Amino acid sequence: MQQSVESLVRLLETYRGRDKVIRTFCYGSQLVGGALTQKAAADASSQRLGKSLLLFSAQLSHCRTVLRLFDDLSMLAYSHSYGLGASEEDAGVRWISVLTNVADQLYYPCEHIAWAADAELIKVRSDKWWLFSTVLWGTSLLLGILRSFRVLLLLRKKLKKHRRGEGGSRRSDLHRQMQAEMLSILSSMADLSNAVHWMPPGFLWAGRFPSWLVGLLGSTSSLIGLIQMNTSSSELSGSTALSSQSGGDAN
Repeated sequence: MQQSVESLVRLLETYRGRDKVIRTFCYGSQLVGGALTQKAAADASSQRLGKSLLLFSAQLSHCRTVLRLFDDLSMLAYSHSYGLGASEEDAGVRWISVLTNVADQLYYPCEHIAWAADAELIKVRSDKWWLFSTVLWGTSLLLGILRSFRVLLLLRKKLKKHRRGEGGSRRSDLHRQMQAEMLSILSSMADLSNAVHWMPPGFLWAGRFPSWLVGLLGSTSSLIGLIQMNTSSSELSGSTALSSQSGGDAN
């Protein structure tokens, strides 16, 4: 019990960890709140609780939007350190990653302008800036999925080579990397489904998801993110993990 509490405290002490916890509560509240408000047989108290949870979810989402006002420099530092991906072995992975960084970097100012417009700090319409930010987020997620599929293909090729006679520890490491990429694909696909839902009506399934489904997809993505962060911290304690892209975890 004490160890679990200490792990949670360590998670909340980091910006990225706190954001993931807030995100999980945000979508979890939307899942439960949406389910309660949609149940026709629910009594009045359940309906009130559902509406309160949806309001709580909206406030947490707004909290994350405000906190992202300070993310531009960290994203810029990451993009600068990655550059054109000279350290990548595969050209496909390299250029997909570069394009992802561009989409992530552009996402932040678009969201900031939309937020400032909603807060009446500037006199512009927020609609188009929210649309731009959603398109950039979706683009980043789609590129992330393509990158993970490419990495999976490369890992499978390496695994075939190691099956011909190399040690089991290396094969186990490759299997862990493949599992991590598959989780990333699942997480990004859940977020991409929500990104399409928030597009203008008429685009694919835009606007058709009930609140509970948005919450379910977001909760799935958030829990995968927490699992990956926990795995990363336990396996790579003391090292800096820069693999997670900021834009893909934006909403």
